[in-house]
Amino acid sequence: MDPAVRSSAEGARLIDPEFVEVGASGRRYTYEETIAGLPDKPGSAADGPRYEPSEITGVLLAPGLVHLTFETVFEGRRARRSSLWRKRDEETGWRMYYHQGTPVPPGLLTNGT
Repeated sequence: MDPAVRSSAEGARLIDPEFVEVGASGRRYTYEETIAGLPDKPGSAADGPRYEPSEITGVLLAPGLVHLTFETVFEGRRARRSSLWRKRDEETGWRMYYHQGTPVPPGLLTNGT
């Protein structure tokens, strides 16, 4: 979520080479598209708006596989997010393997009502 990381080589290192994202539009993004677009993605500018994460929860699904869920607010818009992080070895560490964001309609409370 840190703009300095999102727009850097460190941000790219956190993305798994087999990464896939399904955007709120339903569009599928590949690793290559994601890496190429990192510096220009919303929330990547040091002096621009930032994502405000909350309700972060992680569940270990298997050794080396964690499911992370959280909510964000960005420029007044809320989204529920889900990502899978995997760790293949100590050298590469944890990397995001899959991500999906779903917009939350205005007026919908946090508990889903």
